[in-house]
Amino acid sequence: MNSVLPHITLDTGKSPQHTIIWLHGLGADGGDFVPVAEEMSLPVAVRYIFPHAPKQPVTINGGFVMRAWYDIAAAEIHARQDEKGIRASQAEIEKLIDQEKERGVKAENIFLAGFSQGGAIVLQTGLRHKEKLGGILALSTYLPLAETLIDEASEAAKGTPFFMAHGRSDPIVPYNLGKSSADKLSGLGYQVEWHEYSMQHSVCMDEISDIGAWLTQRLKKQS
Repeated sequence: MNSVLPHITLDTGKSPQHTIIWLHGLGADGGDFVPVAEEMSLPVAVRYIFPHAPKQPVTINGGFVMRAWYDIAAAEIHARQDEKGIRASQAEIEKLIDQEKERGVKAENIFLAGFSQGGAIVLQTGLRHKEKLGGILALSTYLPLAETLIDEASEAAKGTPFFMAHGRSDPIVPYNLGKSSADKLSGLGYQVEWHEYSMQHSVCMDEISDIGAWLTQRLKKQS
């Protein structure tokens, strides 16, 4: 099997049959959402995988090298998109999905979660994955490469549930960009559940609680 990205693994019990692959945002690393995972009490054993994005120069940050899923060239983050970088990260997440399937976890028991840039990559990947996944959690993010979706979307993804959430005061990924992304997916027939919070570009306790409830509902259906 091709080598996968370096990552943190957290198993909440013995022999987990469900996996959540959780992607961090720009400049963070895989450890960023470990405390969030530890806050949640889920009804079954889960394997969390927190990959570290590769380090690369980021144009909007003066070419400073940091962990990034793709380059950002302009303040309007959905303009001049780094298609090559987005697709490269998509391929890396597919490798992690393949790793879990080789471990015996069914595709329908694999969830993708991501914040900001990480959320964009889980939308990019989940919408194109050939099998129905357990669910997609896209937090404080937007739909990348939207113009290619119709041609590339997987029919199986229509059966995958989506949890999308955003802060109403987000100065990094504008609220309207996140909401319009969710509305576009809903209009195309995807199962999107939208949540919004009085916060900026972050995660809040109410959101963590809602994520836990959403995951619990789906994990109970599968177990």
